[in-house]
Amino acid sequence: MKSPNPMEVELKLALAPTGPAALTQHPYLASHAAHKQSLTNTYFDTPQGDLAKARIALRLRQVDGQVLQTVKTAGQGGGGLSQRQEWEWQVEGPQLDLASIAKLPPFQGELSGVLDALAPQLSTDFTRRSWQLKESAHGQESHIELVLDEGEIISGDYRTPICEAELELKGGEPEALWELASTLAEQVPLRPSDSSKASRGNALSAQYWPLPEAHSPAEWLHRATLALDAYHDSQQASFLNDAQQALTTLACHSDLDDTARGYAQSLSDGLDEFGQPNKAYGKAALALAHRLAYQTALR
Repeated sequence: MKSPNPMEVELKLALAPTGPAALTQHPYLASHAAHKQSLTNTYFDTPQGDLAKARIALRLRQVDGQVLQTVKTAGQGGGGLSQRQEWEWQVEGPQLDLASIAKLPPFQGELSGVLDALAPQLSTDFTRRSWQLKESAHGQESHIELVLDEGEIISGDYRTPICEAELELKGGEPEALWELASTLAEQVPLRPSDSSKASRGNALSAQYWPLPEAHSPAEWLHRATLALDAYHDSQQASFLNDAQQALTTLACHSDLDDTARGYAQSLSDGLDEFGQPNKAYGKAALALAHRLAYQTALR
C-alpha cells in the first residue's frame, strides 16, 4: 500500500470532440512516447450510497493483467485543479480487500460499519494514452503524467462518454500543471472540469446533478464548471443555461480585478450551442482558474 498520507494533485480537462486528435498531434508531445492501456474499472458503494455521500470513491481497476484497489477522498480546489488523498495497492483478484480498507483513515468512523454492504454500483471502461513529462524551468524540476482517456461511464441503463485529459503531478510544484495546461490550450479545445469519473457515475445513476450555491468568484466558476459537466452527462438544456448564467454573474463580480474580469468576460462567447469550448475559452478559463485556485471544495 502507498504511504499513510498520500496526496494526489491533478488538473482535469474536459475535451471537445476534436480535442483528442488535437492533443495527440500537439508539437509539445512530439518527442515523448505514449503508453496505451485499456482500463476496466468497477466502483463499489452500499445500496444507500454511503461512500458517495461521504464523497469517497472505491474502485477495482483491471490493467495490464493486474487488479488495483484504489480509495480516493473528496477533492479540494477549483477550476479543474484538485488535491485529494489517494491510496492504491495491488490485490490478488476481483474481490475487495476489506481488511486493508478497514485500516484506512476514511473508514475509521461511521463508515467502518458499511464494509460488508459494499457492492458494485457502476463501471468505467476506457482507453488511456499516457505521457511521462519531465521538465526543468525556473530552477524547478517537475514530473507530470499526462493522460488522455476515451471511453464511457456505465451505470445501470445509463451511459455517458469519457473524453478528458488529466495532468497529475508526480514531482515538483503545482505551478507546472498550469504551465503545461496553458501550453496545451493553445492548440487543443478544452475546458477545466471539476467532476471525477466516480461523481459523474453517481450522478448518472441517481439522475440528479445538484449545483452548489455561489458567492465568491471561485464559487461561481466552480458552479459554471459543474453545470457544464452536468449538461454533457444529462443532456438537459437547463444546465447549459445555468452555466451561462453563472459565467455572466462571474464576469460582473465586484471582487474581480481588471485582469481576471477580462478573462471572465470572454468565457460566455467561448462556448458553442452544444456547450463545447473553443480554444479561446480554454485559455481564458485556465488563466482565471489559476488566479482563483485552491478556493473551492470539489465533488
